[in-house]
Amino acid sequence: MKKTPKQLFLDHQRNATELRNQGGLPKRCVWLHNVRSMQNVGSIFRSSDAMAIDEVLLSGYTPCPPRPELSKTALGAEEHVPWRFVEDPISEIHRLQASGMKVIALEQTTNSQSILSDPPYSFHWCLLAGSETVGLEEELLSEVDQTVHIDQYGMKHSLNVSVAVAIALHRLSFES
Repeated sequence: MKKTPKQLFLDHQRNATELRNQGGLPKRCVWLHNVRSMQNVGSIFRSSDAMAIDEVLLSGYTPCPPRPELSKTALGAEEHVPWRFVEDPISEIHRLQASGMKVIALEQTTNSQSILSDPPYSFHWCLLAGSETVGLEEELLSEVDQTVHIDQYGMKHSLNVSVAVAIALHRLSFES
């Protein structure tokens, strides 16, 4: 018998809770800074739910729920995944680091390393993604613990931010 989306969600959350309680799942969060598109934000909420992400952080001009345009792609995930708005991104990076989380920027830079170069992370982490057009500000990049990129072979070397975050979440969470 096919499970309803609600049954799948409840099973998924129970499994994530069991893994956390057994110490097998580190605390993980996604942070969107200056991501303009509500549809992308909604899609990232949906991916965050799929990966049992603990919290979504929003900052800059990133739109916050509730918004119909965001809900259209989130399909209700924004109601289940905890989220909060961050007023001061630099202070938040320091707060996360002080709490034992590594802040990992998803950005193509001269110093970024391939997301494939390390095994899935067993430590607590927060994935920080930014604007599709200008990326993350140097001010933020200089404070993070690590910067990773997704290897690409096409001419544009560009992915939609929601697609890139979904790929990164999966890679950071599971063995390849």
